[in-house]
Amino acid sequence: MSDHISSVIQGFSGRVVTADDPDYDTVRAVWNGAIDHRPALVARCESAEDVAAALTAARARGLDVSVRGGGHNFAGNAVWPDSLTVDLSGMRAVRVDPVTRTAYCQGGALLADLDAATQEHGLAVPAGTVSHTGVGGLTLGGGFGWLTPGHGLSMDNLVSAQVVLADGRVVEASLESRPELFWALRGAGSNFGVVTEFRFALHPVGPMVQMGLLFWPAEQGVQALRTIREAVAKLPRDMGALLAVGLNAPPAPFVPQEHHLAPGHAVIIAGFGTAEDHADVVDALRRELPPLFDVVTPMPYTALQSMLDDAAPPGILAYERALYLDELTDDVVEVLAEFSGKKSSPLSFAPVFTMDGAYTDVADDATAFGGLRRPGFMVNFACVAPTPELLAADTAWVKEFWAALLPFARDTGSYVNFMVEPDQERIVAAYGADKYRRLAKIKAEYDPENVFRHNANIKPAV
Repeated sequence: MSDHISSVIQGFSGRVVTADDPDYDTVRAVWNGAIDHRPALVARCESAEDVAAALTAARARGLDVSVRGGGHNFAGNAVWPDSLTVDLSGMRAVRVDPVTRTAYCQGGALLADLDAATQEHGLAVPAGTVSHTGVGGLTLGGGFGWLTPGHGLSMDNLVSAQVVLADGRVVEASLESRPELFWALRGAGSNFGVVTEFRFALHPVGPMVQMGLLFWPAEQGVQALRTIREAVAKLPRDMGALLAVGLNAPPAPFVPQEHHLAPGHAVIIAGFGTAEDHADVVDALRRELPPLFDVVTPMPYTALQSMLDDAAPPGILAYERALYLDELTDDVVEVLAEFSGKKSSPLSFAPVFTMDGAYTDVADDATAFGGLRRPGFMVNFACVAPTPELLAADTAWVKEFWAALLPFARDTGSYVNFMVEPDQERIVAAYGADKYRRLAKIKAEYDPENVFRHNANIKPAV
């Protein structure tokens, strides 16, 4: 059956998988094991021309379209039920030009692919913090991580994109070519087409960087979070930080065995400057409030990029929400400390990302990013559970935690990549009314039939 379907998708050179194929369940599986979506067809593309052929066939057959890059979206948007899934997972090539400090990255590449290729030349682009995340979805919604204070979001470093539009046209978008589409791609990109190649500007990074992880027990929650808050406020641009609220100490070799799975709070500080500067920051934190344990070590940049992978293993059951905060006030700290102790799964926690430095250098209206470019924090409430029972318990915990922090948030909007159930009110709140209206006009030009709608959806302007 697959061979027959492939033959009628004119110009398609990849493979089409259906429920009749023995590997269908493997092909449709995504990172979140709680997702059990059954697409009608999975078109495993090998080129932009394959993507165009698949989109044309989907429209001709009246099929919904979903797009799979890394398959890491919590909501399972990559493999929508009864859709034709445009699967880019075989398109993972990354080519680096070290002279111009540019990377050409195919749409199905993972962060691990991008980092490995760029680090061969001592270069990197800001990306996420879990290496099996897809480059495409991350970048089109924003993309932040350890390098964001120094170099901004992933999308801030996007130079151009090759895009297959809903009608099958393959176009280039950049500041010089289709600038309105390029503006929209940077922050709301999943709404406008399938990006088959990203071109990124790169920065000298590594190969060795500094990492410091400090962990405090749950009973010191308020004091620890206040101490971390004061420390990260003083960090220079060549350091990135992640607050791990409600983290259970991992059963890792660097954690004393008696503290394995102990509940508490941690901060990870990544340093891209000198080892001495990094040590000064860590030592000051130790003196202010001695941690239960810590680990401070140089490591390859690629190891830093993958150190959190075990906290989000493929196949785990997951749910999330998020909010933007301007400050970690004492009231916010009290809520964080209280609700972090109410989770059930040892893998669930609330990562808090610092949004400052180079992130704030870009004007709010310079891109379509769903968030303000002023200093602040992104709180991600992450249910990560090994069993359905723990998934149900911590899904409820996420919703209660989110509701408790909502009075302190900027609004109901959040980072669009963290929206599992994106209702219209929260989507408009994320972008703001003016930006949303501009996006809707661009949507009407490039995707008037709303083919790309399984996302934080921008509805075409009427």
